Parts: sequence; C-alpha cells; structure tokens
Amino acid sequence: MSGSEIDRVRGLEVLDSRGRPTLEATVVLRNGVAGRASVPSGASTGRHEAVERRDGDAARYGGRGVRDCVRTIADEVGPALAGHDCREQRAVDDLLIELDGTTDKSRLGANTTLAVSLAVARAAATAGGLELWQHLAGAAEPLLPLPMVNMISGGAHASGGVDFQDFLAIPVGASTFAEALELSVAVRDSLGDRLAAHGLTTLKGDEGGFGPPLASADDALAILVEAVDAAGLALGTDVAFASDVAATQLFDPATDRYRVGGEQLTSPDLLAVLGDLVRRYPIVSLEDPVAEDDWDGWRLATELLGARVQLIGDDLFVTNGERLARGIELGVANAVLVKMNQAGTLTETLDVAAQARAAGYATVVSARSGETEDDALADLAVATRAGQIKVGSIAQSERLAKYNRLLRIEAEHGAEFAGASELPS
Repeated sequence: MSGSEIDRVRGLEVLDSRGRPTLEATVVLRNGVAGRASVPSGASTGRHEAVERRDGDAARYGGRGVRDCVRTIADEVGPALAGHDCREQRAVDDLLIELDGTTDKSRLGANTTLAVSLAVARAAATAGGLELWQHLAGAAEPLLPLPMVNMISGGAHASGGVDFQDFLAIPVGASTFAEALELSVAVRDSLGDRLAAHGLTTLKGDEGGFGPPLASADDALAILVEAVDAAGLALGTDVAFASDVAATQLFDPATDRYRVGGEQLTSPDLLAVLGDLVRRYPIVSLEDPVAEDDWDGWRLATELLGARVQLIGDDLFVTNGERLARGIELGVANAVLVKMNQAGTLTETLDVAAQARAAGYATVVSARSGETEDDALADLAVATRAGQIKVGSIAQSERLAKYNRLLRIEAEHGAEFAGASELPS
C-alpha cells in the first residue's frame, strides 16, 4: 500500500459567480492528503455537450440545486472509488464513465464526474509534491497561453446587448503573459471611459465584460477601436480582436435562418456579414460563426475565412472526440475550444486537446459564464501547451484567480509564453 489510494470522497453544494449552485468535491487519500475541486456551469450551452445534473426542486434555487449530486458522491461514487490509486487518472475516469453508464453523463451528471475527476488529480499532484500543471504535463515543457480577454458581452451573457455573444481583445504584441495582462487592462480601462463618454452603461455581463446596449457588431467593434486608440496602442500590432458569434443562439430551426439585427439571414448571408467585419477590423478569431449542426455552413465558413482567421468550434465540437473527428474528416474549423465540463472528466478533456493538436487544430482552453475561484483551468492550459486561454474579462475574482495563477507560474518557473504564435499570420 502506497497511501495514494482513495479513502473517501465527499461533495458540497457551493455557489458559482452568478450566485447559482454548483458542485465541489474533496478526495481524501489513505495517507491523509486531500484534493479539492469545484466545477463551472455555462449559460450558453451546446446541445451535444455532457449534461449537468440539477435537483429540479423549485423551492430551492429555482430548481438548480445539486444536493442530489452530493448524495450520489456519498452513496455511490465514493464507495466505488475507494481503494483506487489516485495516480491512475485514466482508470479512475474510466470507472466514473462506467458508473454513469450513459453517453452524455446524464445519470451522475457531468458536474459530478468532473468535480470528482479534478479532485482526484489535485490529490495526486499534492501527494507527489507537484503543482497541478506539473502533474498533468509529465515530461512536456510548460507553455503560458495568450489570453483572449472579454471586453463587450451580448447574447446570452448580457441582457439587452448586441446579438453576438462576446467581443474580445487579444494582446498580440505582448512578449510575456504579464505584459499581455497589462495591455488588456489598458484596453478595458479605456473602453470603460469611452462607453461613459458615449453615455453608455458600464454594467458588466456574466464574464466581466461590459454589457452596453449596442445596436450591432459594427458598433461594438467601432468603440473597441476607439478604446485601443485612446489607450495609445496600435491596432493589429499591439491588440487584435476576436468575437464569439455563438451562432447557435441566433439560429431559428423553424425558418432555417439566423436572427441578426432584426433580419433573417442564411448561412452565406451571415458569413458575408462576418467577412465584411474581418475586412474592416483587425479580427483574428471567430468562435461558432454558424450553428452547431450547420455542417454545410461550417464548410463554407472554413473555405471563405479559414485562411485569414482562427475559426473556433465550441458548440460544434463541445470537447467531444467523436464530433471533433467528424470535423477533422470534413476539414471544418481550424481551432477547438476546450471546456472541461463539456466532456465531464479530466482524461476526456486531455484526450480531445491532444486529438486537436495532432490534427493541426489550435486549442483554446476556456472558462464558462458561471465560474468558481478554482484555478485548475490555468494549470490545464499550461500543461497541455494549449497556446490560448479564454477566461473572461480582467474583472471579478473567479476570473482573476485564473489570471493570477498564470502570473505566478510565469514568475516562479519562467515558462515560455506562446504569444500570437497560434494565430493565423
């Protein structure tokens, strides 16, 4: 007996950044070492991603409670994992998948399986005297990611805002992660000033970006240009832009059209709008430019825009190896958003990241709109050499926990910074 065997597992209902319940798990080893993890939840979710489990009791948190998950951990998951070596992450995760017994984690809940999976990894890292990223990376050299920083939120992340979900600044001119944050803060501060000067609200959306009532993507990008200029930075050289279109949220299956700015657009129409924005602004990345099951639209998007910008599949791929394999076979998109709770276990997440990299797709490790102060996402990005991370804005402690974790890794380990190397040149 090495002492690294799992002794017990317990769950706890905690709150995420939106004040909604989420799940925390603690794994205690026989040697007394413990690992703890809490999991996020998304507002804009793809229908193909793993399913989180909620109690459905309207008398508590509007039905969003997770006490059933806590009981499941105590009664089923913990006893099943007892005696298993925490260092055997794949074996542990395979057992969680087997226990669940569904294709989408709907019985135990992806929130249950991921919380336990991450807590096991944390316990193993602590038991081995390693930081989490070191435990996950093995022999691989660490790589600090380029941040994609939320500046303006719309869609499902901010009521009354622009149709597209997010507009982000990417500090492409930074040579270190610390400098990347400096540039991003400068743009965000300047943007707040510009919004106020235009008489627009500086209230925030779920991920800390401003949520002003703008009429169009053009308006959002134009005021971002103002902010970059006012900050004394060079467009395209110091700072470039990205947008999460979140087109699935705009798609109306009844009409087979996208609702944008009061108009009904076909896939080619929407891509023409996006192509025009790419021509007029320093946009280097687009996420979900068409809907999750619009494979023909994705083919066209890749044909028209794939050589010029990063095309990220989020709802398209949902951190799912089978959907990614289909995308690779069809040659659609050129980047993958990696979200742990879409997969439901750490091993599945790592497998999808490796699958994407092997196929030449860029990887962007991403947070969710409902986050906790757990900073494992930062370690995941460094360990997988993802090259890019999408946490939210430079605001709110659940976001800053990840950014500050990356600052510490850079300061303490001198890890290489990816910079803009992953983006189309």
